[in-house]
Amino acid sequence: MLKKVVVVFILILIVVAMFYYKDKVREQKINHIMDQVSIVLKSKLKSDKMDDLKMALFLSKNKALVDALENDDEDLGYKLLSEITSTIKKETDILVRAQIITKELNIFARSWDDMYAGMPLGEYRKDFKYFETNKVPRTSIEIGRRLGIKATVPIYKGSEFLGFVEVISFFKSITEFFNSMGVDIYVLLDVKYIDTAVLMMQNLMVDDYIVSNRNYNYDHIQTLKKIDFQKLKLDRLAYKDNKYIFYETMYDGDYKAIGGFVFVLDEKYLDYFRNPEDDISFLINVTRGGLYDVVKREKYNNNVYDKYSANSMVYLQDVIDKQDRQIFLDEAYEKFDEYSKDELIQMMLERNIVKKIDGKIK
Repeated sequence: MLKKVVVVFILILIVVAMFYYKDKVREQKINHIMDQVSIVLKSKLKSDKMDDLKMALFLSKNKALVDALENDDEDLGYKLLSEITSTIKKETDILVRAQIITKELNIFARSWDDMYAGMPLGEYRKDFKYFETNKVPRTSIEIGRRLGIKATVPIYKGSEFLGFVEVISFFKSITEFFNSMGVDIYVLLDVKYIDTAVLMMQNLMVDDYIVSNRNYNYDHIQTLKKIDFQKLKLDRLAYKDNKYIFYETMYDGDYKAIGGFVFVLDEKYLDYFRNPEDDISFLINVTRGGLYDVVKREKYNNNVYDKYSANSMVYLQDVIDKQDRQIFLDEAYEKFDEYSKDELIQMMLERNIVKKIDGKIK
């Protein structure tokens, strides 16, 4: 009888040890993925900042643009800037958002519209104080009327300071990059900055944060709303609804914490990542590209708006359920970005005409 008890006890110990070892291995793997996500985020941010800075430097050396700024010719400035960025979009499929700002911190010209020339930015852009004591370019995450990466280059003609050229991006490439690996990212701005980020007042809120990137995955929002963010900021890691949540603090150009980057990794994707002891770069850490195929298939096979044109979506907005509205708006923004201001105005005019004549003739 004693022998049977000993055998059973040993078997129980073995089973417990196996589960303990399995949990430790998984914990080690999660911590490794979290650390590597942090490294890749910093690398991608640096890469995107450098891409924006290169374009801003290129534009700052464009003689025609500089002359237009010197002569205060806003119409010519808009024409030149929009033509350059339209050519880049046509030849490379890269959307560049660029603007020229006067030394008085007023908008001189923007590549995407000519409606706000002369509008003052000083109230929204505290980061311009940097240039009161510095003449070199600055590229950083900054709060303006929207949160984004801003590459700002001073414009000089000889020794005369004329203003700035700025290239702005909104985390689209970073969001898509992580999504391709099965990791969804949410760029969260602390709500205390909402009075500055006035164009984000209608954005989705999670806890005390404003979701700043447009092309995020809406599937995890309910999970994030259950998270204790104070605890998450301290631990950097949480587990909820079979999902792992990672947190990285977001800093502006003065290294002031203004929010965070939150990553969500669905547990079902965990086995696609290699174990930490494997000597292989995290950037090729997805086994045989399997995870990319799974994520891409799940994302795009379920995108119900792919078949609709931008013009069709103008009419769809009135019949979208409240819970689906954020997804709809994100898809609509992507489609509308491909149209000029005149084309968008024409769409809205056509829609208004349809609404006026809608109804029965009595």
